[in-house]
Amino acid sequence: MKTFAYFLLFMVLAFVVILLAALLGDQGAWYFAWMIGTAMIVLVAAAGAALLDAQEEHAAGAERPNDVPHA
Repeated sequence: MKTFAYFLLFMVLAFVVILLAALLGDQGAWYFAWMIGTAMIVLVAAAGAALLDAQEEHAAGAERPNDVPHA
């Protein structure tokens, strides 16, 4: 039953995508690029924030006198 539910979900999603492509016409590619670009910039910003947080934690840990710095 779960497989059938997935099948129906993807069929509805495919129908919506085909309908949007027909309605948007030539502008569909622009909207697709805009959505992908927006998702990518959000992911890059999140990765940058995670790296900054890790660097700050590492720097705070190295400032303690009893800690041995990791190589």
